[in-house]
Amino acid sequence: MQTHRTDQDVTVLADMAEIPGLGFLPVNAFVIHTEQPVVIDTGLSTDDKDFVSWLSGTIDPADVRWIWLTHPDRDHTGGLYDLLEAAPQARVVTTFLGVGILSTERPLPMDRVYLLNPGQQLDVGDRLLSGLRPPLFDNPATVGVVDHKTGALFSSDCFGSPLPTSDAALACDVHEVSPDDLRAGQLLWAGVDSPWVHNVDSAKFRASIDPIRTLDPSTIFSTHLPTARGLNQTLLEMLHETPDSPPFVGPDQAALEAMLAQFEPEMPVPARRLTPGTSSRSRQSPARASPTMIRLGRIRRLSLTRSRSLISPVPCSPDWRV
Repeated sequence: MQTHRTDQDVTVLADMAEIPGLGFLPVNAFVIHTEQPVVIDTGLSTDDKDFVSWLSGTIDPADVRWIWLTHPDRDHTGGLYDLLEAAPQARVVTTFLGVGILSTERPLPMDRVYLLNPGQQLDVGDRLLSGLRPPLFDNPATVGVVDHKTGALFSSDCFGSPLPTSDAALACDVHEVSPDDLRAGQLLWAGVDSPWVHNVDSAKFRASIDPIRTLDPSTIFSTHLPTARGLNQTLLEMLHETPDSPPFVGPDQAALEAMLAQFEPEMPVPARRLTPGTSSRSRQSPARASPTMIRLGRIRRLSLTRSRSLISPVPCSPDWRV
């Protein structure tokens, strides 16, 4: 995980997730340093993440006034409830549908909710933020953010891309990614994240790109892409291509078994020695994993090692690094 601040009142909390067979997917959250500080999304939901502690390196969580949830998927809501406890004045900006989706796991307290639809605005003291429905999305509750003071667009999943290495996924700026890797990854992600794009009227879909073209964002902050500045035309051309790009078809069980067969399993974890008074239940060691899980773990380590040998960490410029 890395943290860097831009010159547009935004701090990027950059994380990533490895997707076997696809690459490394950036998973970003953001802080807009406004009069009433805004956190956009709250990161991954895996057990090894502590979003509030990470956020504390950027801002006192108690000062957060708004938590703008671009949509309630698990890679956006990881620190949501912990942040609500740490930020007693904060309210969650989402949609009616977003509240409903969250309620299937853990309901939000309704006095901490602020419902906002695409096209509506939120006054955060020194600027207005508007909701915008991005052209590509994987959740019907998706609402991106337009900062009217800086011209920045927070596009949620739209414009995302798995990237070849973990270092590329954590890069400060998407210019550090080769144009070929960027285009291929974005078209792939469009098919993975928004498969419906291949079944809709192409003309109507392309018309949905026009609001962003008119907005001409100063910077595009995507949840799943390093920060993009000065690339609007390139990114919009990619969107224009998506209806005609090849649909994504994931690996099936035979492909998974073929991949696993390329790696030998590690030695099994030895059983623990039973001590007097230990129950028979404790004979099942929680450390023991199935052969498949062991091999998957080995694949992950090999992949990470390989990626780090291909590219060394790229430091952010002084203006971007905190």
